[in-house]
Amino acid sequence: MIIKRKREFDPIIMDDSESHGISYYPMLTSKDGTPNFAMRLFELKPGGYTPEHSHDWEHEVYVINGSGSVLKGGNFVEIEKDDFIYVEPMELHQFRAGDNGLRMICMVPNKGQHSFFDK
Repeated sequence: MIIKRKREFDPIIMDDSESHGISYYPMLTSKDGTPNFAMRLFELKPGGYTPEHSHDWEHEVYVINGSGSVLKGGNFVEIEKDDFIYVEPMELHQFRAGDNGLRMICMVPNKGQHSFFDK
C-alpha cells in the first residue's frame, strides 16, 4: 500500500503558450509502482486552462471543487463541483477554470502519463 500526502508535494507549474495557471500533482503513477493507472491532481487558478488536445487513451475526471467548462464536441459545457467526466480516446478536449478556479482528479492509463508529468 502507498499513502501520499499532498502537502509533501511541490507542484509542477504549467504556464506556457498552450496552458495557463495550473498546479499539477502526479499523486500516484507508474513510478510508484501502479500497474495500470495514474492518478493526478490539477488545480487551475481562476481563468486557467489546459491545452486543447486529444490522445489515444481515455481519462476520467472528478471535479473536487470550483467550476468552469470543458470542450465537448466543439462547444464548451459548464462543469462544477461533484461532476464526473469521461473523455473518450481521440476526443478533442480542454478544461477551463471559472472565476473561483477548478480542482480536479484526473485518472489515465499509465501510457497516458507523459514522461514530462511523471517526475
